[in-house]
Order: sequence, then structure tokens, then C-alpha cells
Amino acid sequence: MSDQPDISPPDISAETIESQLLGGERLFTLEDMTAALNISEDHARRVWSAFGFTMDGDDKLFTADDVQALQLVRGLDEGQPPEFEIAMARALGQTMSRLADWEANNMADRIRSGDSPDLETMLNAVQRVQTLVWRRHLASALQNALATTDGVNRTLAVGFVDIVGYTSLSRKIGMDELDGLLETFETNAYLVITSRGGRVVKTLGDAVMFEVEDPTAAADMALTLQQLSDEHGLPPLRVGIAYGTVLTRLGDVFGEPVNIAARLTSSARPGTVLADTELGTAIDGDDRFFLKSIGSLHVRGYKRLRASVLEANKKA
Repeated sequence: MSDQPDISPPDISAETIESQLLGGERLFTLEDMTAALNISEDHARRVWSAFGFTMDGDDKLFTADDVQALQLVRGLDEGQPPEFEIAMARALGQTMSRLADWEANNMADRIRSGDSPDLETMLNAVQRVQTLVWRRHLASALQNALATTDGVNRTLAVGFVDIVGYTSLSRKIGMDELDGLLETFETNAYLVITSRGGRVVKTLGDAVMFEVEDPTAAADMALTLQQLSDEHGLPPLRVGIAYGTVLTRLGDVFGEPVNIAARLTSSARPGTVLADTELGTAIDGDDRFFLKSIGSLHVRGYKRLRASVLEANKKA
């Protein structure tokens, strides 16, 4: 049983939040921390900033847990160039910052309602669920990484699905309605993508970026995503998808297929799917799909981008 006192909503102060979340008092200055880790102040500032935290003056900023965590980071990155450590810190910081923002808003709503367990109970529950989900994602990702001969370059289908007319729509509806629309869109897009062996790379407000190794799964995924409008009362959606070699880095993907998929999405008419020629070649012979060439597109970065409208073969 914890020796922490139960805290009712009105008593939750900044000091209380810090003491329960940070694992102790801020006891160490930047100088203390760099001496303990045997690193330069400049490097420490860069890592801390990459995590997304500020570092002001000579104040005591770090807890014992902070110093230990940075020591672990140093151990994980042993033998790697300093830039690798900075990149890892930035990836962790960006991911955790977004997650923490959502969790904090959810907790604050529960606390304000007066219908919530004490803060420590909520934190323990969130931490356990978070660890479980992370371990499952890591297990899947590690298996995929070990099965790939080149850990950086991979051949994938990359796509985007976005809401047509989102900017105009967001000006006409209230925040609650907009929140509900985005929740419906993201929830169902995630379900379609993950149930077909794909991975959501990131969400971009009115768009979801995804990847999948199997080009036929990608085609099926794209067509199913486009149908979400009718099935869930969403505005028209459009999808662009491309196939080829990409660079995978810190959970993101880069390369020409990404650029092409983005251009195709912007060029697609409402309620349609555009595919590049490489995806078309990869799914050629699969009678579930029908490709209708639209000729060449003139888009940013490409004067003659060849593409086809992807449709389900109604005769199959």
C-alpha cells in the first residue's frame, strides 16, 4: 500500500502533481548532472531540449530519477554518435508529449467532475496500460525489424487518407462537433488500417498517414478507407497510395513513395483513390481490383506523374 495520502480534486496543486509524477524533489543543477554523467553542458542542454523541456539558469531542475534516466540513455546509445542520442531523445519527446497532453486533458476532466479516483490511482492505471500497449507494439515492431535484411530501407506501400474540405468545414461547425468528427474519422481509420496488417505512421489533423508491406492489402485498405464516408456519416474522403522503397527513421517514413502518395491524395477527387504506377504493377493480375489510368498529373515536384484511379472490380 502506498504511503501517499489520498488527494481530493480541490487539493491538487502544482507541487503535489510534481511530487507524485517526478518521483522526488528537484535536487540537482545542470552542473551537478553533467558532472555525474561526465558529459558537456552543451550536450546535456541539447538532449534535454530534444526531450521537449526547458533549462533555465542555475536552478535545481533535475530529480534523482532524471539523472538516472539520462544515465540509462547514455548506456543505450553507447558507441553511437552524439547525433543518434539527440535523435532518439527528440523521437521520445515528441511521442510522449502528445500522449501526455491527451492524458492530462482526460485526467483534468475527471478531476473537475469530482468523479475520479485519487491522483496516484489514476497515474498507476495509466502507467500500467501504457507499458502494456508499448510492449505489444515493440514486440510486433521488433519481429518485423529482425525479419528485414535492411533495417533502414524497406519496400512498402505508403498512403494518406484525408477529409475533403476540412478547412472550410472546421469554420462552420462547433468545437464539440469537430471533435466528434475527428474522433469518428481517426477511430475507424485506425481500425481499417490495423485490421489489414498496416501501421498508422501519424495523424495530421484532417489526414492519416499509413504504411503496409503487402501491396494487395494496401489496395484493399485504401478502398475500405474511402468507404468510411458512407458508412459513418463522414464528409467525403480521398486516398492517395504509392509503392516503393522508403527510408524508415524513428517511427516515420521518408522517400519518393511518401511524396508521391501525398501528391496523389491532394489530386484525388472526393470519394476516390489514386494509385501510382508501381502499386498498379504490384497488384496487376488480382481480379479484386480495377485500375483506370488518368494520364499524367502536373503536381509540385513532378511534371508528369502517372496515376490511376483504383476501384473495386464489381465483376470479381
